[in-house]
Amino acid sequence: MTTLFDPIDLRGLRVRNRIWVSPMCQYTVDARDGVPTDWHLVHLGSFARGGAGLVLAEATGVTPEGRISPHDTGIWNDAQVAAWRRVTDFGHSQGALMGLQLAHAGRKASVYPEWGFGDHRGTMPSAEGGWQTVSASDLAFGEYDAPRALTAEELPDVVAAFVAGARRALEAGFDVVEVHAAHGYLLHQFLSPLSNVRTDAYGGSLENRARLLLEIVRGVRAEVGDAVPVLVRFSATDYVEGGWDEEQTATVASWARDSGADLFDISSGGLVTGVHIPSGPGYQVPLAESVAAASGVRVSAVGRITEPRQAADLVASGQVDAVMLGREMLRDPHFALRAATELGVDLDYWPPQYLRARS
Repeated sequence: MTTLFDPIDLRGLRVRNRIWVSPMCQYTVDARDGVPTDWHLVHLGSFARGGAGLVLAEATGVTPEGRISPHDTGIWNDAQVAAWRRVTDFGHSQGALMGLQLAHAGRKASVYPEWGFGDHRGTMPSAEGGWQTVSASDLAFGEYDAPRALTAEELPDVVAAFVAGARRALEAGFDVVEVHAAHGYLLHQFLSPLSNVRTDAYGGSLENRARLLLEIVRGVRAEVGDAVPVLVRFSATDYVEGGWDEEQTATVASWARDSGADLFDISSGGLVTGVHIPSGPGYQVPLAESVAAASGVRVSAVGRITEPRQAADLVASGQVDAVMLGREMLRDPHFALRAATELGVDLDYWPPQYLRARS
């Protein structure tokens, strides 16, 4: 039986346990240049110090226009690489592996951050630093400004941006890259028939709607080589009849595995507004289990995983390979150390400065 604190091998790497940190947007680049700050160093470093096995940094724009907001991090230039290196160096000094989520927000880009702008929500106008968004089709997300549909001739540039982002992520010291194809962002917009009404080779059939993602996965795999793990995050359902669903997710996950991806981070929702998303402890875990059972791919589970015993039981079930924690890590960056104490596991990677708290 696999336990929460058993290591797991991904390609050429060994992750020290199955407690991983989910990417969480911070909207904290005040200079709007995509360069991570001291906040990111302390925010992400605290999870590594707290015993997590893999720490995934927030959705990071592969282009300036791919950011969710002007205050997001980026990975399109050397200044960003140098700043990220401080973060990865510290994470490694604490024994964690560090990952970067490569992202393009598509029609959900150019918005006000969740905090710091009063009551302003939705699309940020160009006068305040916003920009024209792009997507699979010219369909708007809720009340956001409508995007421009990308032409087929522009799509190789999208692939190239993800590939270049992966290369820079390795230069910045990241051990793992994750391709963000969830939460209603650009690649999810291509995958779902609700947001993709194209009639060319990138629209219509499932094979066509998955084409851009698979081109990116193949390109990233070729760029990073055989030893670097490549993850993909999916939303397993749009929660809308006729939209993206678990069956399509499982099928495309198997194709992505064959294209070079190693593990799939299964979340849900984010593509359309006004849907009911059932919530509760571990509410997205059945989605991960369903995708794994239908496709045979390796998966991580996420979504209101908050207690050590809950996390341990999920891994012990054998249906998921790891658990991703988000909000619980914000409440307790030392969740892994606390879980070890509560579950009676003696870890050898407690920071020596914190040994007094071990018992």
